[in-house]
Amino acid sequence: MSWFWDKHKIFETKLPVLAVGTLITVSIGGIVQIVPLFTIESTIERVEGVRPYSPLELAGRGIYLREGCYNCHSQMIRTFRDEVDRYGHYSLAAESMYDHPFQWGSKRTGPDLARIGGKYSNQWHQAHLTDPRSVVSGSIMPPYRFLNDDPLDFDAAAHMRTQVEVGVPYTDAMIENAAVDLRTQAANVDDENLEGLLERYPNAWHGDSDGTDEVTEMDALVAYLQILGRMVDFTDVRPEELVQ
Repeated sequence: MSWFWDKHKIFETKLPVLAVGTLITVSIGGIVQIVPLFTIESTIERVEGVRPYSPLELAGRGIYLREGCYNCHSQMIRTFRDEVDRYGHYSLAAESMYDHPFQWGSKRTGPDLARIGGKYSNQWHQAHLTDPRSVVSGSIMPPYRFLNDDPLDFDAAAHMRTQVEVGVPYTDAMIENAAVDLRTQAANVDDENLEGLLERYPNAWHGDSDGTDEVTEMDALVAYLQILGRMVDFTDVRPEELVQ
C-alpha cells in the first residue's frame, strides 16, 4: 500500500497532473457511454400499436398545447404502485416517440391524462370542456365552450410534412388523404372513407362530439384526448428489438 500512496501523491501535490488525470478519466468514461449510441438508430424500444397521430388528433394536440393544458395535466404514469392502481399501466417511452414535444408534465392540478382515451364518451368530454362543473363537481378547470363555436382551421398535410422532417413516419398516402381523413374522423357517419381512415390509423376514435356538421376545435381536441393510452394493448406488451 505504501507503494500505491507514493505513486498517488503526485496527483495530490501537483494540480496540473490532477487536472490531466481527471480529463483522461472523464474522457474514457464519456467515450464508453456515448460511442455505442452511434451504432443504433433509436434507444426507444418499439411497442406494437404505437402510430403517428391522425390529422384530427394532430390538430387536437395543437389545441391542447395552445390552451396550456399541460400546465395542469401530466401524461406520464410512473412505476409506483399507487400511480398504476389509480391511472393504469405505467407509461412507456415508445408512447411518446412521435410527440414533439412530449407532454410528460411536471405537476398535476388535474388528473394524469395518459390513459384518458376511451374512458368517457365524446359527449362527456364535450360537456366537461364546455362546463367542467356540470360533470365534475368541485372542478377548478376553466370552461372552454368557445371550442364549440370555432371552426377548425388546420392545414393537416402541411403539418404532417413538417412532422416527417423530425422523424414521424407519415407516408405519402397519409399526407395525400389528410383532409379527407380529418373530416371522416370528425363526422358521425359510416361511409366509404372510414375504412381507409382506420387502416391508416388503427383505433382512431371517430364520431362527432359537438353535434354539428362543421368540424370544430372541440372535435379535434376530443379526438386527441380519446387516443391517449389507446394505441397499445397493455394486456400483452412485448417491446420489439431496438431498431438497428
